Amino acid sequence: MLPYILPFRQISNSDTAIVGGKNASLGEMIQQLSPKGINIPDGFATTVAAFNMFLDQNQLRQPLHDLLDSLDTKDFHNLHEVGSKCRALVLQAQMPPEVALAIKEAYRQLELQEQGMTGVAVRSSATAEDLPEASFAGQHESFLNITGADAVVEACQRCFASLFNDRAIKYRVDNGFEHMKVALSAGVQRMVRSDKASAGVCFTLAPDSGVATVIFITGSWGLGENVVQGAVIGDEFYVFKEALRQGKQAVISRKMGTKEKTMVYAEAAGLQTDRQQTTTQNIPTPSEMQHQWVLSNEELLQLGQWALLIEEHYGKSMDIEWAKDGITGALFIVQARPETVHGRRKKGTLKRYRLLEKGKVITTGNGIGDKITAGKARLLHSPKEIDKLKEGDVLVTGITNPDWDPVLKMASAIVTDSGGRTSHAAIVARELGAVAVVGTGNATKKIQDGQEVTVSCAEGEEGKIYAGMLAWEEEEIDLNELGKPETEPMLILGDPELAFQYAMYPVAGVGLMRLEFIITNSIKAHPMALLYFDELKDQQAKEQIRELTQGFDTPKAYFVEKLSQAVATIAAAFYPRDVVVRMSDFKTNEYANLLGGAQFEPHEENPMLGFRGASRYYHPAYRDGFKLECEAMRVVRDEMGLTNVKLMIPFCRTLEEGRKVVAQMAEAGLKQAENGLQIYMMVEIPSNVILAEEFAEIFDGFSIGSNDLTQLTLGIDRDSATISRLFNERNPAAEKMIALAIERGHSKGIKVGLCGQAPSDYPEVTRFLVERGIDSISFNPDAIAHGIKNILEAEHHLHARIS
Repeated sequence: MLPYILPFRQISNSDTAIVGGKNASLGEMIQQLSPKGINIPDGFATTVAAFNMFLDQNQLRQPLHDLLDSLDTKDFHNLHEVGSKCRALVLQAQMPPEVALAIKEAYRQLELQEQGMTGVAVRSSATAEDLPEASFAGQHESFLNITGADAVVEACQRCFASLFNDRAIKYRVDNGFEHMKVALSAGVQRMVRSDKASAGVCFTLAPDSGVATVIFITGSWGLGENVVQGAVIGDEFYVFKEALRQGKQAVISRKMGTKEKTMVYAEAAGLQTDRQQTTTQNIPTPSEMQHQWVLSNEELLQLGQWALLIEEHYGKSMDIEWAKDGITGALFIVQARPETVHGRRKKGTLKRYRLLEKGKVITTGNGIGDKITAGKARLLHSPKEIDKLKEGDVLVTGITNPDWDPVLKMASAIVTDSGGRTSHAAIVARELGAVAVVGTGNATKKIQDGQEVTVSCAEGEEGKIYAGMLAWEEEEIDLNELGKPETEPMLILGDPELAFQYAMYPVAGVGLMRLEFIITNSIKAHPMALLYFDELKDQQAKEQIRELTQGFDTPKAYFVEKLSQAVATIAAAFYPRDVVVRMSDFKTNEYANLLGGAQFEPHEENPMLGFRGASRYYHPAYRDGFKLECEAMRVVRDEMGLTNVKLMIPFCRTLEEGRKVVAQMAEAGLKQAENGLQIYMMVEIPSNVILAEEFAEIFDGFSIGSNDLTQLTLGIDRDSATISRLFNERNPAAEKMIALAIERGHSKGIKVGLCGQAPSDYPEVTRFLVERGIDSISFNPDAIAHGIKNILEAEHHLHARIS
């Protein structure tokens, strides 16, 4: 006969039908992963036998069956009424004495075993939940900081009642589960004192894109419910898996959240009749704590290692909850379930969205997904206001929890004041494939009820809400139909926030990553102004830089960390594919626009042909700034283990310049061939083509910059409106220069690629390049589908001609 209680140590994944997915997973980890050093709080679970005894002894089956049969499964107009009556039946029933006794005895045993235990968490675990094909996550109740045997019994009964939450009832209907064939197990687990420290979640992939080379970790101060529910915007981190395996510096990205609230234990323990509990309370987070990271670097690496072990054990991507005990300082894993969104996503197709109009931005937040939608905004304060929302409206609210699920499915977009990338609204949006912008901070104040808005998540990590109904275009790319060309298609990329989205494209890597975007948008200050901060004359710029670099040891450390993490994010997203990083190629007027830059830049009449590229790197006026760039790249390659990064030198006018720059890079710790380092050169000056064989003795590869090479070959300023019509990459002179660069590079055994717009715009340019044996062509992301099609057509034409 099946017992009413099973200790976690006697449970494994094969017991899902007995104790539900959540509890089976806890038992599995305690049995299999605790010996490997993962801390998991111990506890016990009630079994299906206890739940069945509860239903049978109280004669609840038929009344519950009848009530659920009366549910309107078309419009769900009586969902709340049916749910309320079901829950009332369960809550008014009596826990069978033998079941209550078993729970109390198991609780006392846990008290004896876990010295210093101050309370337990009592969580619901349905027998059909946490499966890759059906996630019941968040559908049922959890009760925190429960103390005393009687209170634990009461919490278990409330877990039983939560099987009939409105959202859980509707979820079962939507997913084809028979109500009375799903049972409820209550898991009773020692509480980790994260109220005195921090807690959060981690995914063993990038949650929005599904890229599996990284682990995403987020957390906030206090109990983890704030992060799970999206009540706060927590700190966010990305950890590179391969660096973890190699024992290198694996934390490649940090983003500090606002963490306005901290959930702590309340003084008095007890339960109320609604979802709110008196066992916990939210208090304002002190300002100094808001500006501190919730996890140290060592703790992030520890969590990363544990996440790797859990993922390897289960053989699939995982959604994991962690907590830190503020008394002992120890980290714990408190839950782990299969990640469900990307596990069941259709492979092989990508849909690209692009706004065709500019509009007024009302507010911004964390963008979830990469879509665009538009509709009438409806401000709702409670899920009970569902009747105000029409199919296709944009839902605007403060925060959501699982009670909102029936409402969310009607909305074309979800916009919230609170919440991060792992909040309830974000998770549901991913599952539904919907558009969401969470954590705006002010959407309910800025957006008017009934206002027409456009919600865009197609412009990077930041989601934007625009006034009015803007036009946009959608393009579906069938990756399976595209095929794989022999000539490598690659991307031109500068924004790290887009890296994980674009890493899903069928490309060989990034053929051109520009540092200018990162320096302008993330670092914002001139490298020399950071190095010589004390000598800055511009007091306003000085104050702005002081504010930017707050929290860093030095302004130099600020530059190196920001630049290395941005490059590492892109490199990790595409790993192990090549990412060719072009060292900075600002012109003097562009450098002067950076904070503090005017003091370090000469005025030039023609910056396009002036102090730029390689000429800067060894010059006393910028040599120290170039060292900073090199230090950041050394960190990426050597300390973070991202050896798929290749470096590229732009605008290298002479052989002497090439040798000087390569030597200077070696002095800065970037020695050619060491740790597999390859250094490429941009071919964009006629001298690069004329002396291509000689340049090939210095550099490991070429990337033809067709725009600059064309304008310098034809003597045209492509920015001049008067003669811009003469600029043409298909001009015979420009084509001959490109053909010679390919031919001469190949004669010396090095790879030659090309970056430019023409191959995606003009099939004849692609055909020309393919016929001359170009190794790779790099496209802007919005042109990649057309570019690949052009390459395939060109290769087909070439093979047909040869045969």
